[in-house]
Amino acid sequence: MHPAALPPDELLLQCDETRTRRSGPGGQHRNKVETAVVLVHRPTGVSAEGSERRSQADNRRVALWRLRLTLALAHREPPAATPSALWASRVRGSQLAIAADHDDYPTLVAEAIDRLMAVGFEMRPAAEPLGVSMSQLTKLFRKVPAAWVAINRLRRDAGLTPLK
Repeated sequence: MHPAALPPDELLLQCDETRTRRSGPGGQHRNKVETAVVLVHRPTGVSAEGSERRSQADNRRVALWRLRLTLALAHREPPAATPSALWASRVRGSQLAIAADHDDYPTLVAEAIDRLMAVGFEMRPAAEPLGVSMSQLTKLFRKVPAAWVAINRLRRDAGLTPLK
């Protein structure tokens, strides 16, 4: 199972968490209390931070989502023979229904990149077994700038033109 697909509690068990202070807007509370959260995934060394909120719990949620996205973009697993149940639950017709800030977004990105890697980052051979159109697969990455940059870098490294 891809680490980005782990339930939040299980993923947090694999992480070291550091709390610290960060400067910026938010007043005295933010400047005096350790509300920033840094998560480091021990098995991969991937880290993410959340510090823009005044609440430590909110920053932990933000850091966890960012960690899951970073893992989805940086860590590769061999793709399963068929799309996951999560992927299948998000496909309606040939459209993929997911918001960029949804907790499932990093998991779907990881699954799509793993599938793309298996077929040399060609969109059509990856989209067909996932049950979506090429444009839907492209739109999945376009929703988050970091995902868009990552997929185009991977395509460029594979000798393909970037997506437009």
